[in-house]
Amino acid sequence: MGLTGARLAALAAGLLGLLALSVGAGLALGSAGFDPELIVALRAPRVGSAVGVGALLALSGLAMQVLLRNPLADPYVLGTSGGASVGALLALMVGASLWLGAGLGALAAGVLLLALTRSALASADDASPRLVLTGAMLAALCGAVATLLLAVTPDQRLRGAIFWLVGDLSGAQGGLACGAAALVFVALLSWHDTGIDRLMLGSEVAALLGEPVRRLRWLLLVGASLAAGLAVASAGAIGFVGLVVPQALRLIGVQRTRDLAWMSAIGGAALLTLADLVARTVVAPLELPVGAVMSLVGAPLFIAVLARGGR
Repeated sequence: MGLTGARLAALAAGLLGLLALSVGAGLALGSAGFDPELIVALRAPRVGSAVGVGALLALSGLAMQVLLRNPLADPYVLGTSGGASVGALLALMVGASLWLGAGLGALAAGVLLLALTRSALASADDASPRLVLTGAMLAALCGAVATLLLAVTPDQRLRGAIFWLVGDLSGAQGGLACGAAALVFVALLSWHDTGIDRLMLGSEVAALLGEPVRRLRWLLLVGASLAAGLAVASAGAIGFVGLVVPQALRLIGVQRTRDLAWMSAIGGAALLTLADLVARTVVAPLELPVGAVMSLVGAPLFIAVLARGGR
């Protein structure tokens, strides 16, 4: 059963409260009170980047889960973030746009994954093993290419590049662009919510119900890839946000795409902001890469969901 309107509103209020708490704590900790100059110069851009990137990653994970009909789909797990990282590194090396490189890299990885698993998605009753293995190998391939690119990176930029590849919000930029892109993605998912809900029943069922299956699948693929690319270009490869947030919402009863879209955006923003707060304060004054903090949360959940699916 789905959530009632009152429960849905209460859940939304709770997510917004968590986001506000994370933002407020992030502004207060590590500074001498609420210094306006410090907030404007350092804290606000970082929190804004965490909000925008977290929302995009959660929406990308949601779109991939619908596209592949797999609860384990996530841009980090299935190689989309790795493709974006490779594209971004190549763009840095040739002096091209970082955003363009990451977007094209994520889209190429998504198209390759869809092509490699097309027969499994069309014919297998349970395509999870093939999807997960294919995505894992694609992620490993992208990781190997990124490592080779790092090997030719100048020493003065090597530490920053490594920190960026595992996820780092300390120098993140483009928070407003990521937030605006997340709003556009939420609007697109909400506009096509009926077709996407039917697509979750299977492409054949959706086609019989009159839905433009091919167009919907390309919409989800391009949207998920561009969202992951923008997130990686802004803050590096941060994993498992797209797995944790939609899974948590579904477990508590949120099923409709219209509700999942905007609540995933809020939940992803809150989760990544909170993870960044932990990364900055747990061993202060040193900072941990926020990608590592998210992996400590997401990897056990991935294993638990995979084990549950096996039963």
